[in-house]
Amino acid sequence: MTEPQGKTPVAIVDIGSNSVRLVAYEQLSRAPTPIFNEKAMCALGKGVVVNGRLAEDGVAKALKALKRFRALCDTMHIADVTVIATAAARDAANGPAFLDAARAAIGRDIALLSGGREAELSALGVLSSIHNPDGVVGDLGGGSLELIDVAGARRGKGVTLPLGGLALMDASKRSPRDASRIARKALADAAPLAQLRGRAFYAVGGTWRALAKLHMRQRNYPLDVMHNYRIQTSEAADFLALVERIDSAALDDISSVSMARRPLLAYGAVVLDEIIRRAKPKEIVVSAAGVREGLLYERLSVAERAADPLLSAARDHARLLARAPAYGDELAQWTGAFMGSSELDETTEEKRLRHAGCLLSDVAWRAHPDYRALQATNIVTHGAFVGVDHPGRAFLALAMVFRHQGLESEQEYAALRSLLTTRQLIRARVLAAAMRVAYLLSASMPGVLPTTPLRCGAGRLTLTLPAARADLGSDRLLNRLKALGRLLGLEAVVETKR
Repeated sequence: MTEPQGKTPVAIVDIGSNSVRLVAYEQLSRAPTPIFNEKAMCALGKGVVVNGRLAEDGVAKALKALKRFRALCDTMHIADVTVIATAAARDAANGPAFLDAARAAIGRDIALLSGGREAELSALGVLSSIHNPDGVVGDLGGGSLELIDVAGARRGKGVTLPLGGLALMDASKRSPRDASRIARKALADAAPLAQLRGRAFYAVGGTWRALAKLHMRQRNYPLDVMHNYRIQTSEAADFLALVERIDSAALDDISSVSMARRPLLAYGAVVLDEIIRRAKPKEIVVSAAGVREGLLYERLSVAERAADPLLSAARDHARLLARAPAYGDELAQWTGAFMGSSELDETTEEKRLRHAGCLLSDVAWRAHPDYRALQATNIVTHGAFVGVDHPGRAFLALAMVFRHQGLESEQEYAALRSLLTTRQLIRARVLAAAMRVAYLLSASMPGVLPTTPLRCGAGRLTLTLPAARADLGSDRLLNRLKALGRLLGLEAVVETKR
C-alpha cells in the first residue's frame, strides 16, 4: 500500500473470546477511517467456563490469524500496531502459554486487559463516536459483558460479568431458559444499571450488532448503517423474545448473519432482554465503536478529543473530494449568517448538521450531473461517519439531493424522508436552496461568499453584490434566489452596491 502523504497508518489487533480481528486505520485522528478490516472467528473462549482452558482448535486458528495479520501489517507498512487480549486469555488456565505463543506469532507485545479496563475503553469508544451520550455502555464479547455509565464526557466505574455469548452458552448447557436465569442473577447487583431507567443503553459487540441487523431487515429500514441504529425498548423486548424462542435458522434474513455468529444470537438476546427487564432503558442504541476506537481516542490530545467527529470526518471528505476544501467552511459561515437573519431558529444540533452539510456540498462534483445527487447521497448514507444519528444522516442526504437535483426531488427518496420530522425536512430544503444560490455565485470557490452577504429582513430576501462582483448577477442566479425566497415567504432581491 502506498502510504498517504503526511499520514501514518495505525492498526489494532484485538484477540477476543470469539474472534481475532485486525483493523488498520488511515491515521490517528478524531474520525479515524478504517483502511483494512478482517476478523477470524476462532471461538477461543469456547469451553473455558466448563474446563477452564482455551480450546485447542481455537488456539490454532488464532495463532494462524495472528501470523497473517503480522504479514498484512508488514505489507501495509504499518509500524504502529497495538495488540490487546480480553476475557478468554484472561480467564483460562492456559492463557499465559497462549499469550506467549501469540506474541511470537504477531511479533509484538500484547496488552492483557482487565475487565475494568475493557469497560473503560468501551466507554471511550462510545464517547468518541456518539454525540453527547447519556446512559450505560454494555460491551458483549464471547467471554464477558462489561457495563459502564457514560454521560457526556464523564464515565463511571465499570464492572465485568461472565455473560459473554460463548460463556453463557456453555454455562447454561445451551439452554436459553437456564441462560435467562443465570443472566438475571448476574445482573441483579450490577451497579451501572441502577441509574439506567429512562436513558439509553449503548450496545457494543458483534452479537448485538447481528441482532440489530436482523431487526433492521425485518423493519425494511431505509439505511444499512449499523452505528447509532436505535430501537425503542418496547419494540426491542418483543423482538428479543422472538429470537429467544425460535431456532435462529427460522428467522427472516438470517443469511445476513455469519454462520459462526448464529448460535450466539439467542444468548445475546437473553442478556439484552434481562437488561431491559432489570433497568428499563428508554432505547437501545447500537454502537459500532468500542474498545478499539477507545484505544485510539485515548491517544489523542485534549484539544483533538474536543473536536467534533462529524465535522472532522466531513472536512476530511471535503479535503479529498471537493474542488476547493476551504469553500465548505465559508459556506457554513455564509449560511449561518443567513439563517441568523431569518425567522428559522436553529438548535445547536441543527447548526452542526448544517455545517457538516456545507462541508459535504461539493464532494460529488466529479460525477456526471445526472448522478451527482445519487453519489452524494451514497457518500452520506454509507460513509464511515460518527457523531451523527440516523435522522441526521437522512437530513444530510436529502440536503444533498435537493442541492444537486432540485427542490422537488423528494418522492424518489421517500424512505429517507420517513426518518425526518417536518421541521427537519424544511431545514434540509432551505439549506439546499441556499447552497444552490451559493454555487452559482461562487462556482464552489472560496473568497466570494464572504463578500456577498445573504440576509432576510423587512419581508425581503436580499443578496448583496459589491461593485467588483456585479457581473456575477444573472437571471439564473435570481431564479434560484426566488426559489429560496418562496420557501421563506419572502420577496427575493439582488442588490448591487455602487
